[in-house]
Amino acid sequence: MQNPFIPDYLQLPSMLPIFPLSGAVVMPGAQLPLNIFEPRYLNMVQDALGSHHLIGMIQPDDSENSAIHQLHTTGCAARISFYNETLDGRIEIIITGICRFDIQTELPSDRGYRLIKPNWERFESDYDFNLTTTEEKRNSIYSSLDRYLTFNALETDTDQLKKLTTSHLVNVLTTALPLSHEDKQSILDAVSFDERFLLLMTKLEMASSNNTGHLTH
Repeated sequence: MQNPFIPDYLQLPSMLPIFPLSGAVVMPGAQLPLNIFEPRYLNMVQDALGSHHLIGMIQPDDSENSAIHQLHTTGCAARISFYNETLDGRIEIIITGICRFDIQTELPSDRGYRLIKPNWERFESDYDFNLTTTEEKRNSIYSSLDRYLTFNALETDTDQLKKLTTSHLVNVLTTALPLSHEDKQSILDAVSFDERFLLLMTKLEMASSNNTGHLTH
């Protein structure tokens, strides 16, 4: 079911403020808490709240292959679905992923944060809210998740996870689990659900023999 507060695909904006943050990947339908304190990103949040409530999460890319000024070319737009202003000048927000994008070009900005023109075309399928998958895939990912959690001595609310569709589960796990930023980016880049499913399964199996840290909340 589509969240009534997110824009229709054809209403996605032609300009998007971006928040580059390593390891912070949000996938469509998943939520991510953020603590905003830098002046430029306080500007970004306030400007977004005054317009479409959307920001673009994207990971930095320091490799020599970076095409867009040390950014990965693919990120995910998210809606600010909760915010709280603190007495020490921070803004605590929770964002909900909506649709992935490719950076088409970077735009000038006088507010300190970076602004881009997003290309949404490759990820129109993020609006397929009726995607169905096999029971075999669902069972496979729960088995891999159980092994991953046991091996890494992690805990999560599996009862709540079992209420999610398989496609939503893949997105939530990609966002929440402490996978490497490269692993998260590779799943984010994968257009189809089948690609994302196989990549996540592979990452979970590999991480079941290599300690990767602690589950984030």
